[in-house]
Amino acid sequence: MPKEWTFTLALNRQITSDEANLIDATDNFPLFIDGSVSYTRGGMGPSKLHCDVAAETLLEAVALVAEEIRKISGLRAVRVVHEDIVTLDMAAQRTAGRRSRQSLVQLSKGQRGPGGFPQPEEKVGGTTFYSWPKIADYLRGLGDEIDQVSRYSLIADKALRLVDEVENAGYSVPASIWNSLGLLSGSPPNE
Repeated sequence: MPKEWTFTLALNRQITSDEANLIDATDNFPLFIDGSVSYTRGGMGPSKLHCDVAAETLLEAVALVAEEIRKISGLRAVRVVHEDIVTLDMAAQRTAGRRSRQSLVQLSKGQRGPGGFPQPEEKVGGTTFYSWPKIADYLRGLGDEIDQVSRYSLIADKALRLVDEVENAGYSVPASIWNSLGLLSGSPPNE
């Protein structure tokens, strides 16, 4: 059953006003139309995509967004942004199933565990934000095996960075080489 994944992707450049109009005015971008993905424009650096996408896995969710943004020639997702400030929903996702949102809520309210859950970093409207590094350290102190950065997020990030490096080099990689490297095959690793 698909679940919702929350993540941010950096693009290779800023989205232009013409591209923004294309995204906003056509049916070719269903993830943007339904509100699953929003984008930033202006400011320093490349545009970012803020995503709340339903999929079986984080990698599938990232792939859906990466595929959709590639409909615009020359625009692509190039990395996963590892943000330190998270909601408890996002923190639960990063525990890779070790903790649910409800478990983290109970820990944060002192209803479970030894107390001492990290205090919120900020509240915006009705949303409370926490430091992921502090939550990860706290959970490790309880004996949970928690990565500082989710393994799945790292895999998605490295995949996007690899494709970006290949494209920046102007190198066309034949499918046979991707297959030989284990990146394109009939069955993914661990299946």
